[in-house]
Amino acid sequence: MQVIAEQVYIEDQYTGVVLGAISLGHGLIQIDAPPSPEDGRSWRATLLSLNSGVERFLVNLDSHPDRTLGVRAMDCTVIAHEKTAEAFRNRPNIFKSQPEETGADWEAVVGLGTVRWAMPEITVTSQMEIHWGDTPILLEHHPGPTSGALWVRVLEPDVLFIGDLVVKAQPPFLSQANLPEWIESLETLLSDEYRNTLVVSSRGGLVGLQEIENQLTFIKSIHTKVEEIGKSTPGIEELEAMIPTLIASLSAPPDRLKQFTQRLRYGLRQYYLRRFLPSSNSASEEE
Repeated sequence: MQVIAEQVYIEDQYTGVVLGAISLGHGLIQIDAPPSPEDGRSWRATLLSLNSGVERFLVNLDSHPDRTLGVRAMDCTVIAHEKTAEAFRNRPNIFKSQPEETGADWEAVVGLGTVRWAMPEITVTSQMEIHWGDTPILLEHHPGPTSGALWVRVLEPDVLFIGDLVVKAQPPFLSQANLPEWIESLETLLSDEYRNTLVVSSRGGLVGLQEIENQLTFIKSIHTKVEEIGKSTPGIEELEAMIPTLIASLSAPPDRLKQFTQRLRYGLRQYYLRRFLPSSNSASEEE
C-alpha cells in the first residue's frame, strides 16, 4: 500500500483495478475492490491497520466487474452512481465465472466460482458530499467510460480518483463508453481547477498532465475513426484494421498484447453496434 498524501492510500498490487482508501476520523472510504476473493481478504486485513473511525463506505467508480466482483467480500455500505445501480439491476443476481474474452483482468483470476453481486445501497445522481472530517469528500458524476462513472475528490490534500477515464500503457474499455462524453470529461480534467491535483487512475495509479493529454488524443482518434467507419458499408470489418495501430501507440507490455488486442476488438465492436446498429446489440453494461 502506497501513501500518496496525508491519510490517502492506493494499492496497485492486486489483479484488477488500482484500489484507494481515505482514512478519516469518522471512518474509512474505500475506492473499489479486487475481484479475487483471496486478494479481497488480504486488502481487508491491510485496511485494518489504518487509523480511521469505525464507519466504512465503499465507492464503486463504475459498474465494471474488475472493480465490483469483490465488493460483497468487503462487507460495508456501497455507494455508486444511479446508472451503475441500474446496470446491477440488469444483471443476473448471481455471477458465474465463465471466460467472456472481453479483455478484462477478472477473466484471468483463478477460483472466482459463483459470486453474488453487492447492490449499491446509496446512489448518486450528480454530486454527493461525505462529511467525515474537516473538509468534505466529493463524489461527482463524470460519464464517459460508462454512463455511471464517478470521480472521488479529497479536497485537502487535493487528490482525485478518476476511475477508467485515463489508463496507462493499455487500451481503454470501450464497450459501454460514450466517446463524446469521455472527451468532455477529459477536457474538464485538463482545466485549471485540477492543475495542482494529484490524479489517480484505476488502470495505472498516479497520472500526470502528459498522460491525460495523451488519453484525450487517443479517445479523439478512436471517435473520429469510428464515426468515419460508421458512414461506410459494411463497417464492422474495418474496425479490425484500426487495432494494430492503436496497440502500437500504447507501449503495452509484450505479455499482454493478446489480452489488449481482444479488449479493443470486443470494445470497438460493442461500441459500434450500440452507436450505429442498436437493435442488434445485446451487450450488458457490466461488459
